[in-house]
Amino acid sequence: MEKYDNLGLVGEGSYGMVMKCRRRDTGQLVAIKKFLDSEDDKTVKKIALREIKMLKTLRHDNLVNLLEVFRRKKRLYLVFEYIDYTVLDHLEKYPRGIDEMTTRRVLFQVIRGIEYCHKSNTIHRDVKPENILVSKDGIVKICDFGFARSATGDQLTDYVATRWYRAPELLVGDPRYGNYHNVHLLTSKNHLRRPIDIWAIGCLAAEMLTGEPLFPGDSDIDQLFHIVRCLGEY
Repeated sequence: MEKYDNLGLVGEGSYGMVMKCRRRDTGQLVAIKKFLDSEDDKTVKKIALREIKMLKTLRHDNLVNLLEVFRRKKRLYLVFEYIDYTVLDHLEKYPRGIDEMTTRRVLFQVIRGIEYCHKSNTIHRDVKPENILVSKDGIVKICDFGFARSATGDQLTDYVATRWYRAPELLVGDPRYGNYHNVHLLTSKNHLRRPIDIWAIGCLAAEMLTGEPLFPGDSDIDQLFHIVRCLGEY
């Protein structure tokens, strides 16, 4: 951290915090994710190392760039390019919804980024407004790959994705939600699309246009109730 000036807290979560910083030698603005004691907490360490592994492998215009990784006093620090806003910031500014043209521009880039992930056999597993970064120039970057993992077809952890954006198969505990065979979602080039990310993008689209979450459940059961009431049983 000696290379950076801390300009303030950007966000805080269960596993750490994100700070806006300026690199002293170049003046470059960056976002630094500071994890909790990652050496002593196995869950935090797993999430941190997973995010590092994913972002060192995945490179795309619509995925956030990981610039540097370092460790200090048992904590891992991830240095990212700094992006001005999140979709959540836009929703707080426009509580009745974002205009259709802006929504289309953002969603097009989100889909491009997620399509690249799926072509790389990776599921993001946590698409939501605060994980979609938007620059002043309208460039979209998907961030937070701490829950991302390879889609191998094996059993996968069920507790992923923020509840409001969680697909039904996650809510009922289906451990093979990364498997595409039951939904037949294929691109024109025969690349797989992983359905739980597509579901989350649909929830994101509705929220951007209306300003309200599509399925605002208070619990997993309530979440399923909202979905079934809207879509029926299937």
